[in-house]
Amino acid sequence: MPHDTDADAVRTTDLAARVRQLMPGVRSDLEALTRIPSVSLDSFDQQHVEDSAQATAELLRAEGLQVRVVREGGRPAVIGHRPGPEGAPTVLLYAHHDVQPPGDDQDWDTPVFEPTQVGDRLYARGVADDKAGIMAHVAALRAHGGAPPVGVTVFVEGEEEVGSDSLPAILDEHGESLRCDAIVLADSHNWKIGVPALTTTLRGMVRVVVEVRVLEHGLHSGLYGGAVPDGLTALCRLLATLHDDAGDVAVPGLRTSEAADLDFTEEDLRADAGLPDGVRPIGTGSLLSRLWTRPSMTVIGIDAPSVDTAANLLTPVGRAKLSMRLHPEEDPAVAAQALRSHLEQHAPWGCAVDVEVVDDGAGFAADARGPVYDAARSAFRDAWGGVDAVDIGVGGSIPFVAAFAERFPDAAILVTGVEDPDTRAHAANESLHLGEFERVCLAEALLLERLARTGHDGSHDG
Repeated sequence: MPHDTDADAVRTTDLAARVRQLMPGVRSDLEALTRIPSVSLDSFDQQHVEDSAQATAELLRAEGLQVRVVREGGRPAVIGHRPGPEGAPTVLLYAHHDVQPPGDDQDWDTPVFEPTQVGDRLYARGVADDKAGIMAHVAALRAHGGAPPVGVTVFVEGEEEVGSDSLPAILDEHGESLRCDAIVLADSHNWKIGVPALTTTLRGMVRVVVEVRVLEHGLHSGLYGGAVPDGLTALCRLLATLHDDAGDVAVPGLRTSEAADLDFTEEDLRADAGLPDGVRPIGTGSLLSRLWTRPSMTVIGIDAPSVDTAANLLTPVGRAKLSMRLHPEEDPAVAAQALRSHLEQHAPWGCAVDVEVVDDGAGFAADARGPVYDAARSAFRDAWGGVDAVDIGVGGSIPFVAAFAERFPDAAILVTGVEDPDTRAHAANESLHLGEFERVCLAEALLLERLARTGHDGSHDG
C-alpha cells in the first residue's frame, strides 16, 4: 500500500514541533552528562566512568526502559530495552559514554568539562563525541512520548575510546538481548553544516608499539658518538621508512581502493583540518581516498628524554606508538603482520627491533541498499528541509560496528552522527553545532516512525 505523503508531511511537522519543544531539556541533560569527566584511559579516575554510566542509566529509565549496567571485565556499559507493538521491528540505538582525555587546559578556549556556548556551538570535551549521541537517542524516545512505534534497545558502551576490549565478552554474555533488525550507531559525522550524511565505510585500525634497542645502557655522546648509534636516531630512521617521499604509506601488501567521487577540494581540507598555508597535504590520489579507503600511518607517541632534562648521552632504546588505519575490508591481522615485517626488515645498523600489537579493529563496508536505508534517507531529507543525505566514508574506526556486524549479519547497520567538520573531536575545543544537533534528534525520531513500517526481515509490510 503506498504511503500517504500528506500524512507523512503532517507527522513530520508535528514531530519537528515536538523536538523543538524538547530541545531545552535535552540540552540541559546533555550539559549535565558532559560535566562528568568520564575519561576511560587507565591513568584517569575511573569513578567518573562509573558515574557517567549511572547517569546514562537514569536518563533511559526516565523514558520507561528496563535498564541494567553490565561489566564484563571492563568499563561499565548500559543496556536498556522497551518492547514495541506486536509485529514491529526492534531497533538498537548505540552510543558511548566515555570520552577522550582533555589534553592541556591551556589549549582550550573554554573550561574543558563545563559546556559553554559560543555562537551556534557548545564547547566541552565529550559534548559531541559521544554524549550528544546518547542524547539524540533520548530525544527521539521523548519525541514519541516514551512509547516509540518500534521495539527499542539502547546500548551505551563505556570504553569505546580505549578500544572496546571487553566488547566481545559483552556480546557473548548479552548478545541475545541486543538482537535487533536494525542498528543506529550515533558516533560519526555529517558532511557539512546543513548537509546530512550516512557513513557507509569505516577504516580498520592497528596500533603497535615499536622498540629499537641499540645498547644495554646509555653512553657518553662525546666519547662514543660517531661510531656507536643511539636508540632515538635509529628509531627516527626506522619511522622514516614508513612513508615514501610523497607521503604515501610505504608498507607493502596493504589494501587500497578509490573512494566515492564527492566534491572535496584542498581548500575544503585546509578549512576542515586547519592545515596552514604552506604545509602541503601528504599522499597521492584523491583526497577522499586518502582519508577513507587508503591506509594511513601516524606516530602518536614517542618515549624520549625531554629537551629540558636530556643528558648528553647516547640513548640506548627508542620506543614509539604507531596508529595505522586500514582499508575498510582489510584484515587487521594481515595488516599487522605486514607492518611487523616492514619494521623488522628495515632495522637500521643491525639494531634489534621488537613490535608489539597493542590493539586492532576491523573496518566496515555497508551494503547501503534496502528499506532500512530508504527509511533513513527519507528521515534525513525531511529533517534537513529537503537536503538529501550524502553517503560518506570515515577514516576513523569504530570497533563496535565490525563486532556487531559479525554477530548479527542480518541486521541493517546505519552509522549516523552528530559531528561536523568543525567539531574537533579528540582535540582541544571540541564542540557541537546546536542547530545540527536538533536536526539529528528530529531525524532519529522520524527514522523510528518509518522503521515501524518495515517487518522483522527489513521488508515493507504493505
